[in-house]
Amino acid sequence: MDWKTVARARAILERESGYVLKDWGGRVPVALVYPNSYFVGMSNLGFQTVYRLFNAEADIVCERAFADEALLDRDGYISLESQRPLSDFPVVAFSVSYELDYFRVASVLHRSRIPLYSEDREDGDPLVLAGGPAVSANPEPLSPLVDAFVIGEAEEAIPQVVSVLRGLPLRPRDEILRELKGIPGLYVPALHHPEDPPVPRRWVRDLDAHPTHTVIFTEDTEFGDMFLIEVGRGCGRTCLFCLARRLYRPVRERSVEVILAQAKEGLRFRRAVGLVSPATSDYSRIEELAEGLLALGVRLSLSSLRADSLSPRLLEALARSGTRTVTIAPEAGTERLRRLIGKPIGDDELLQAVELVARHRLPRLKLYFMVGLPGEEDEDVNAIASLVGEIRRRFEGEVAVTLSCFVPKPHTPFQRVAMAPARLLRKRMNRLKRELGRLGVEVSAESPAWAVVQGVLSRGDRRLDPVIAQVARSEEGITLRNWKQALENAGLTEEEFTGERPRTEVLPWSVVRV
Repeated sequence: MDWKTVARARAILERESGYVLKDWGGRVPVALVYPNSYFVGMSNLGFQTVYRLFNAEADIVCERAFADEALLDRDGYISLESQRPLSDFPVVAFSVSYELDYFRVASVLHRSRIPLYSEDREDGDPLVLAGGPAVSANPEPLSPLVDAFVIGEAEEAIPQVVSVLRGLPLRPRDEILRELKGIPGLYVPALHHPEDPPVPRRWVRDLDAHPTHTVIFTEDTEFGDMFLIEVGRGCGRTCLFCLARRLYRPVRERSVEVILAQAKEGLRFRRAVGLVSPATSDYSRIEELAEGLLALGVRLSLSSLRADSLSPRLLEALARSGTRTVTIAPEAGTERLRRLIGKPIGDDELLQAVELVARHRLPRLKLYFMVGLPGEEDEDVNAIASLVGEIRRRFEGEVAVTLSCFVPKPHTPFQRVAMAPARLLRKRMNRLKRELGRLGVEVSAESPAWAVVQGVLSRGDRRLDPVIAQVARSEEGITLRNWKQALENAGLTEEEFTGERPRTEVLPWSVVRV
């Protein structure tokens, strides 16, 4: 073991509060892995929630690990809490939020000397689990690597999974897998047959019974100065591109009373509270909640606001609490295209919302737009710059624009549409960046080439497994060049996965039902 790596892990722990240390004696150790950097992983509320759920079980010891070079030594990646190599854990569980992290899932297994493929693992090898929004939507690209997937929400599934894991390491591996398959929401690829019904998504009916908030506090994350609270799940809007609308339905809310109780607890650690949900301003009691939080003396932040659900009362509460940034996602530059994608917000509504924000003197406005949406024309892209220009004239503070590429997602109404090619996305992105730059706004833009890779993985199947494995094993790391070469070696092209999918095609993700 490399003591420099151990020292780095211990230094990280010294900057944290809220982590759990348990003795391994008489307990089943679980390595919970976020397949990205520590900074990204610890910014993820779902990852922290799963950590809490596992450690709530007395006979489980759950420790965190990350695909972070700072936590890699000659024996592979190590856990933070006990600094043990992942190969020492009988269970390695991945929390996978983004398709591009599939490469890091494979890399963590490979570099930790855990057999890469499920079929090659024997009794005594770690049991590999995976969950999270990306694999819940379509587990197939990673199916040969993962022993069992948790499809959907974890709160009620994890105690049932733990009841099976208690049999490790004394019972045969195939027996454990058979029992996992019997749990609703568990997809075990090796035991799933074509005639089997789709695996149903798990979802929690009573959110108040499962509070979701920051568990571990550290400054080394995007939201290090905040106590995050999830106020609701699901979205009642009709955006046709949105996976969250399908994956987290139906719409559910936590009560104001439960959220305020969580906030009071969080004030022991942070003065800022961040409210999280797919559309926070759509929360049915948002004004009452914001004023209740203001009465507690918190600095308030909301993850997302709808232009057509902003109110003077809500903005007044945000301004009084010291909120600095308001985020709105018009998505498209024209009313025509917004109607086409199921987000029918008019230009007048958007501009009125901006004027409302300006009147309350909130200092920063952040806008999200997508390029490459179905039905998009050049004039729709040009209209983004025109719309931002109108916004800029009405808002004296700082304006920031984030540009992303439309990626068709499984289970959405757009799941079969073609994705725009990288060259077109790049051309439109570059033109937009030039135009927006002239307006004096801050611009950040997604890489079109990597967006296409995401599109391939999003709607991929098991043919991509050797591609993912080759990229993960490459000494050069995860690069576009390695991706292209691995696709070519497998006899595949990006267009096979990003092109329009015929109505007659059985889709790979039909193995799950969300």
